[in-house]
Amino acid sequence: MSHHTPHPKTRGRGKGAVAGNAGRPPVGWAAPGILFFAVFAIVPLAIAVYLSFCQWDGLNSPSLTGVGNWTRLFKDPEFRQAAWLSLLLTTISWAFQTPVALLLGVWAAGRQRSRTVLSAVFFIPLLLSTTAIAMLFHALLDPNFGVIKEIGPWFGIDPNIMGSSTGALLTVAFVGGWQFMPFHTLIYQGGTRQIPEVLYQAAAIDGAGMVRQFFHITLPQLRNTVTTSSVLMIVGSLTYFDTVLIMTKGGPGTDTTVLPYLMYRTGFQTYDLGYAAAIATALVVVATGLSLILVRFSGFGTMRSTREGM
Repeated sequence: MSHHTPHPKTRGRGKGAVAGNAGRPPVGWAAPGILFFAVFAIVPLAIAVYLSFCQWDGLNSPSLTGVGNWTRLFKDPEFRQAAWLSLLLTTISWAFQTPVALLLGVWAAGRQRSRTVLSAVFFIPLLLSTTAIAMLFHALLDPNFGVIKEIGPWFGIDPNIMGSSTGALLTVAFVGGWQFMPFHTLIYQGGTRQIPEVLYQAAAIDGAGMVRQFFHITLPQLRNTVTTSSVLMIVGSLTYFDTVLIMTKGGPGTDTTVLPYLMYRTGFQTYDLGYAAAIATALVVVATGLSLILVRFSGFGTMRSTREGM
């Protein structure tokens, strides 16, 4: 019987070698995605940056005015207030959604009998449009005809909760969280299922209960997952628009006039589209900057395993 001797160049190219190249297709495979991103993201962003240096009413041709819009931007107290409200809304949304989504995601990754049904019910808000949800809560919170008029006093809640600056902002954060929390729960569910079961088995042998396992195994293993969810949450919270438009219209007064709504009002109500483009560009810069800072200081950029960040 003859024995086949592997060629020197192919020797050692077993399953490990194939796995080493897995997930690294040629750059050409990314061409459709790159083209789509360029057409629908890079090009519109470049146009917005260009318009931020122009004076334009949406009807006539844009005329370059230099840095006039940007000079006005940094001196505009309304822009500073809108930027502060956007950051405040983002902070509230993150503090509200993250712990709840994390706990629900860890629970949904288990093997409880009721998990599948309850998870499906919980994910329903994610399937609804933001406009429909905003209209629903606007009707429920109507101080004259909504449910809040009947059940609000039972819990010590003023039926006119949308009439106060704090109540309106918290309501917007709650409605946004109610819709998008299932999405982040799904992220944490996937991340939890990537944690090796042997870690929990070893902890159980050492006598660690569920609480200790959560804080010493689950939470550290989900560090990069928290970063992934937080970046998506920050970008999403900074771009809240339709919820504010339908529920508060930036009110009471200007107490919920966040940057996206200020951009809309400036561009499509006063037809100052050049200044609106400057606001939009500033919003992109703020969102990108916060995301990069979060990634930089969380260590997300130094991930080595392909399973990290899931």
